[in-house]
Amino acid sequence: MLQEISNKTLYNVGLSYKKADVTTRGNFSISKEDQKTLLETAKRRGIKGIYVLSTCNRTEIFGLADHPFQLIDLICKFSKGTVEEFVKVAHINKNNHAVDHLFRIATGLESQILGDYEIVSQLKEAYCFAKEADTLNVYLERIFNLALQASKEVKNTTDLSSGTTTVSYAAIQYIKDHVEDFSNKKIVLYGLGDIGKNTAKNIVEYFKHNNITIVNRTFEKAADFASKHQLNVASHAELKSIINETDILIVATSAPQPTITEEIFANHKELLIIDLAIPRNVEPSLSKKEGITLVDVDKLSKETDKTIEKRKQQIPIAVVIIDKYIKELDEWLAFRRLTPALNSLKKSLECIQQEVIEHHQKKYESFNAEHAEMVTQQIVNRITAQFARHLKDENTQVNKSIEMMQKVFNLQEEKINAESN
Repeated sequence: MLQEISNKTLYNVGLSYKKADVTTRGNFSISKEDQKTLLETAKRRGIKGIYVLSTCNRTEIFGLADHPFQLIDLICKFSKGTVEEFVKVAHINKNNHAVDHLFRIATGLESQILGDYEIVSQLKEAYCFAKEADTLNVYLERIFNLALQASKEVKNTTDLSSGTTTVSYAAIQYIKDHVEDFSNKKIVLYGLGDIGKNTAKNIVEYFKHNNITIVNRTFEKAADFASKHQLNVASHAELKSIINETDILIVATSAPQPTITEEIFANHKELLIIDLAIPRNVEPSLSKKEGITLVDVDKLSKETDKTIEKRKQQIPIAVVIIDKYIKELDEWLAFRRLTPALNSLKKSLECIQQEVIEHHQKKYESFNAEHAEMVTQQIVNRITAQFARHLKDENTQVNKSIEMMQKVFNLQEEKINAESN
């Protein structure tokens, strides 16, 4: 439908985590500055509508073009990737499939973690870049806005984004579910890699800052992080004494062997240890030590697996919502497409109307032109409405019908002109 309105085809070309590994995705990543330059280049090349989305999980272009290679060339020009690499992992969607793909991205159905809505802010940024570069048109704006409306409804009316989906957050959820008065417990976070940092940020939301202590082998790194987030910090040398005073120990180190062993512990009160490392960085035998509860990644992953399964049950509901908004888009596009033809028809009928009235005014002195115009205008409106219903019928071959209308009313107009003369 889009190519019939704009004389171009809507294409979506790109790659994602589904086929491309991290290295390949990195090769095709496009920086924000290069995204802006890409849009300006596309505009100079005569591409009327385009926007680009580049995240850690995907690089995609949506645009109206004559051929998908026009868009593929832009991706390769502004990234480190090659066409040869691209074709091995790429997807190309056209028209309705491109629209559906955008709606699925916006609603979290295409996210690496099902239901993850981080992509929405990235989509909005892509939209803003295109808006600033003046590479959007009325069609792409409408598609984009409806995709965001669908995203909002899916998020607000389904459980597609509920529950725990990352191990770092699952650790916090476990504490909330299993530890009484958890916000007042003392916590030690050991290790500040990516998982450690993510866990720390989650901890800050639910626990008192003065109860959280960060420990890392590199003290400067721990001190810098603790300062930025207003947390306590301890040196690695203090680890043993700090652990024996805490209630919860979260281990996020990345060593090839256990960093937390039995010899660290004295006679200890009850302690919850959560080991987020793979391989394990907490000695498994600690689970048998009195007063210690040891939770590892496998146990936490079961919680995330349950969440994903629950989210999968929401997919059919999300699809129904998407279909509703795509139907609204189809109706809008149909109206945009038919309006010029119907306006032309109405003008043609009104020309006929005026010519007939003028003919009768000249021929009959008693002719009431005002009354005739009122009556015939109703006829014009009804004929136009009848044709509108015909053109909107799903069984109508619109192009042929419009062509027929043009021919018929041109002939009719010529015939009346001949009679009038």
